[in-house]
Amino acid sequence: MLLHHYRFRPDPSLLDEAGLRARLAALDAERGSTCTTAGHIAAFKQALRDMSSTLDARFHQGEDIRNLIHGRAWGMDRILTLAWERIRWPQSLEGIALLAVGGYGRGELHPHSDIDLLFLLGDPDDTPYREPLSQLITLLWDIGLEIGHSVRTVAECVDEARSDITVITNLLETRTLIGPERLRDEMRRLTAPDKMWPSDAFFAGKWQEQITRHRKFNNSEYSLEPNLKSSPGGLRDLQMIGWVAKRHFGARLIEEIVERGFMTDSDLRIYSQGQAFLWQLRYALHELTHRAEDRLLFDHQKTIAAMLGYRDQPDSLAIEQLMRRYYRVVTTMAELNDMLLQHFSECILQADQPPEIRVLNNRFEVYARHIQARHPNVFKRRPGALLELFVLMAQHPEIEGVRAETIRLIREHRHLIDDAFREDVRHQSLFMELLRSGGDVARQLALMARYGVLGKYLPEFGRIIGLMQYDLFHIYTVDAHTLRVLDRMQSFRGRAAQRDFPLAYELARHLPKLEILWIAGLFHDLGKGRGGDHSQLGAVDARQFCERHGLSRRDTQLVTWLVEHHLLMSQTAQKRDLAEPDVIREFALVVHNEVHLDYLYLLTVADIDATNPTLWNGWRSALLRQLHGEARRALRRGLEQPFDRADWIDDTRQEAYALLRGMNADVAEVEKRWEHFGEDYFLTYSPSDIAWQTLGMIQDPSRPLVLISAPTEEMVDGGTKVFIHTRAVANLFAATVAAFGQLDVSIHDARIVTTLDGWTLNAFILLDANDQPIRDPGRLRHIHDVLVESLIDPDEYPRIASRHTSRQLKHFRVPTRVTLEYDALHQGSVLELIAADRPGLLARVGRIFMEFGISISAAKIATFGERVEDVFFITDANEQPIYDEAFKQRLINQLCEVLDAEV
Repeated sequence: MLLHHYRFRPDPSLLDEAGLRARLAALDAERGSTCTTAGHIAAFKQALRDMSSTLDARFHQGEDIRNLIHGRAWGMDRILTLAWERIRWPQSLEGIALLAVGGYGRGELHPHSDIDLLFLLGDPDDTPYREPLSQLITLLWDIGLEIGHSVRTVAECVDEARSDITVITNLLETRTLIGPERLRDEMRRLTAPDKMWPSDAFFAGKWQEQITRHRKFNNSEYSLEPNLKSSPGGLRDLQMIGWVAKRHFGARLIEEIVERGFMTDSDLRIYSQGQAFLWQLRYALHELTHRAEDRLLFDHQKTIAAMLGYRDQPDSLAIEQLMRRYYRVVTTMAELNDMLLQHFSECILQADQPPEIRVLNNRFEVYARHIQARHPNVFKRRPGALLELFVLMAQHPEIEGVRAETIRLIREHRHLIDDAFREDVRHQSLFMELLRSGGDVARQLALMARYGVLGKYLPEFGRIIGLMQYDLFHIYTVDAHTLRVLDRMQSFRGRAAQRDFPLAYELARHLPKLEILWIAGLFHDLGKGRGGDHSQLGAVDARQFCERHGLSRRDTQLVTWLVEHHLLMSQTAQKRDLAEPDVIREFALVVHNEVHLDYLYLLTVADIDATNPTLWNGWRSALLRQLHGEARRALRRGLEQPFDRADWIDDTRQEAYALLRGMNADVAEVEKRWEHFGEDYFLTYSPSDIAWQTLGMIQDPSRPLVLISAPTEEMVDGGTKVFIHTRAVANLFAATVAAFGQLDVSIHDARIVTTLDGWTLNAFILLDANDQPIRDPGRLRHIHDVLVESLIDPDEYPRIASRHTSRQLKHFRVPTRVTLEYDALHQGSVLELIAADRPGLLARVGRIFMEFGISISAAKIATFGERVEDVFFITDANEQPIYDEAFKQRLINQLCEVLDAEV
């Protein structure tokens, strides 16, 4: 990283060098020699401890972090010099130099950073130095220094640098600590850009490194547990600026980049402030963990927030305040990195290419596939150009981005977006023109957010920038999630969505007005962080936006409805029994028509997929497709004609019969089986499932029947189905889920049906640890065998899973909450359980149900980050709803007591 206008002045109070020298001399006098003893080592260690204690105390007193980081490096210089002096070197030291490398070479040292050293030799024959070097390195280890060292000749450094961009990068950041400067000068001369790694190759290589590094973090600054060094917008991005400037310009001071016009004083201030904040976090992290830790893990965030003076407020936790500032800082750092690297790209990679310039209008032109303002006063003279620029980009998809100088102009003039700007009908028309452009609207809105325009134009969006929710479910800040929702919506219109989101692809192509989807996506979560129901708060904001921007009454109503009900479809699919006709009708009554249904489906899928990369899976896809299809049929049939259960059952039986006849099944045997099944069975399962299950049951096995069906590789929806047919006993559910727990699979749906003659017709949907269907034949056979063995004698069901709870889950306390209410649809009771996720949870719940004599007819299992939200449809031992209040309370208390005691 480059140095800048800040200058560290050596501070003798950090290290009592004179005192250490005197102590070492006294020890030498006692022994009558200069050999290193335990006493000498103890003296060095004490000096290091004293220096660290002084620096740590000053850190907690709020001293400028730059003094501490550079001060530690200065103190380490002095320690190394004293250690060097303890060694008996050859008479001439003209052939060896000790160089500081990497961060230490920049004069930066955090509490537990590695001390990277290079022993640079002029001659390949290291014989004179071999023994002294070994003694010095041993001494440095003995006094507790974490050193990374190498011993190389100048020629070896040159050879390695020629083939390795990491080596040439390290050699850019060296300081001579001891020995002749000429060796370092020679090394620098032989590794200069005219000898190897010319500026264009070096820049291209480092840029590719950054792209690869960012990809590891999903190209997002908004990781829940960011890496202060390597995440986008982190310290590596700032170092990248310095490396390129050093290699191309030979710059040592950052002011040199300012003088060359690549940075402004404002950029320099942003750079310095962002670096200082990240250094503060890194210093605190090292001090807290007592190691070179760069990951801001959940384990440390709360403590560091307190260390840096953040306190819980009524509307936000201290940890949320800390992370909000972090996200805002790294977003700004990433923007600065983008802008400067684009500057460098033009200067370095495109220096010999005459730019192609195409005029768009009086205000903008395209310069080398990037849009730029035609004169510096564009935004001052016409503030609406701050929106017009993005409209032009949407209309001209060949434009790859905004030119660096224009990005700077946007930053300097975005303050012009005030209430008067927002109320100007011309500007409102421009914003709606963008939403209706048909181009990559999501990308333009993301760029507007990146450059601070969207948060100015929509204050509602500005309020949620960097707003995090402290849980494992929402892994992005609210603004980042919102932009990802828009990106998912945009992707539904591309061919790539045809496989992974087939229904969304079809619906997106036929939407009457895309702008309604964009507005709903923008506003669906903007009510968060204000207290109250964010859906209702966001709906009010959305209505005001629509009215201000001249949308029709009908479109305004649709946008407002979508924002207010954006959770309806996911909650219905994941918590309600979709096999119940009345559930579908109730949902359809709220949706009202197919237009609402299609928009809501697209918003729901985008919202789920953009919340957490692991959240969207084939099972959730299947649930939403089922709900969409059933609701569409209900709407087309007419809501005034409710479902007739008898007709539903009869239709299902007839379709299943037809399938079984096609399989040459014994129809008489089928009838015999079905006599005992009852109506619930034909309401619960589809005709294809009934045919598959019946065919297996006809075999009349002597052991429990376990059928397993896995979706094919071509099927993107659904999970692995397991059907169990055996004698119904009280502890069967507990035994089954305990067995699944031992198999390291997760249950996402359960259907528990008991025949009139006491047999089970139970089905489960399973996913593996990665939320994917289980397809491997060997594993499926293993699941089958374990289940059969477990169900032969369910009284001996497996012990509850004892796998360790993950590190992340341990940091989130989710008090168990249980509600138990009458369920008119099932003529039973519905129990909803919210609790902390952990291995074996469902087995524990099953055991408690068994102890209370509870029968389960169905279960919906859903995991959201660190918590589960499970719904069980249950009855008492007499298959009646649970009315007894005392019994209900005992059951609720037992669930809460057992589950809370284990977290």
